[in-house]
Amino acid sequence: MTTLLVPHRFNGPPRSGNSGWVAGALAARMPGQALGRAVTVTLRQPPPLETPMPLTATANGAEISHDGSLVAEASYAEHAPTPVAPAPAREAAEAEASYPGHRTHPFPGCFVCGPARRPGDGLRIFPGAVGTDRVAATWTPYESTVPVTWAALDCTGGWSSDLEGRPSVLGRITVEVHRLPRTSERYVVVGEQRRLDGRKTFTAATLYGPGDEVVATAEHVWIAIDPEDFR
Repeated sequence: MTTLLVPHRFNGPPRSGNSGWVAGALAARMPGQALGRAVTVTLRQPPPLETPMPLTATANGAEISHDGSLVAEASYAEHAPTPVAPAPAREAAEAEASYPGHRTHPFPGCFVCGPARRPGDGLRIFPGAVGTDRVAATWTPYESTVPVTWAALDCTGGWSSDLEGRPSVLGRITVEVHRLPRTSERYVVVGEQRRLDGRKTFTAATLYGPGDEVVATAEHVWIAIDPEDFR
């Protein structure tokens, strides 16, 4: 049986996987690692850590389950995400000092945006404000895979919303990866809040390379939660 396992290193909340990494790992099991095509992944429950989850091919993608319950399902998207406008690298670097997660963070050990993670372990992407409803940060990858690229696009979208006053977890993400980022090359990740609807927050994020090249772009749906339920 084919399975997908989330190593503990790739956690978001302490007891479950970072949803962007898990979604990317599922997308990477699709033909061609889903490069060059937009894929939507819907998270149905927190992905467990260090647990082999059965992976099943579906008519339009793949899904993973745990104890007989669906964890996440992936399918090719009907429409590609609309990119967020770029931000200059210097402005993005300066914005990192105002990252709200430095003050308070629902999950400080998050693989992507957790300030408690060491350099070379977590991605340490710290997006700060670059205008109304937009955030940005710089990122230099030390490893380059489909799951890591999806992860880099995850939390940046979340921090474009009010994660301090309205903690949320990822419910759905659509990503189009044009190419994998190169290690030791600096990128800019820009996030944008687009709308609110009840417990749902709709955001987007784009990974820019040199010359404002769109390397990958994403759209997200976040669900407001009580962080204590995930600790």
